[in-house]
Amino acid sequence: MSARPFPRGRPATSTRAWRHELAGFAAVGLLAYAADLAVFTCLRGPAGLGPITAKALSFVAGCSVAYAGNAFGTYRGRGPRGPRPCAVFFAVNAAGALVQLLCLAVSHYGLGLTSQRADTVSGAGIGMALATVLRFWGTRTLVFSAEGRVGTWTG
Repeated sequence: MSARPFPRGRPATSTRAWRHELAGFAAVGLLAYAADLAVFTCLRGPAGLGPITAKALSFVAGCSVAYAGNAFGTYRGRGPRGPRPCAVFFAVNAAGALVQLLCLAVSHYGLGLTSQRADTVSGAGIGMALATVLRFWGTRTLVFSAEGRVGTWTG
């Protein structure tokens, strides 16, 4: 019989653990956003690159910061899931970016809400919120697994 780190009936993902994980994920996300913005600004300004090229490169930079922050910070106690966790992480983040673009496209072109405020609310507000939920789920489910972790409560 193995020792259980948690009493019967109490799951390992307590409210405190969820808050800690969400806070770590949010902090890493803010750092990744700052890296994305800084790289984009430098590539568009002094480097003189076009907006699509600059955004593609800044997206890779932001994803790299997010992956490192989550791997060595938020999910450091979990092993990567599968043979290519970095590729899966980038795919999850690309899916999040598509969610943001889809929200913007539906609002702007589908609903005819074309003001700058409407674009900001749909893309950076609603789109970002939905994309963040997708990224959180994808990162903890598809990229970093609690399976095989020492001290994991298994019910």
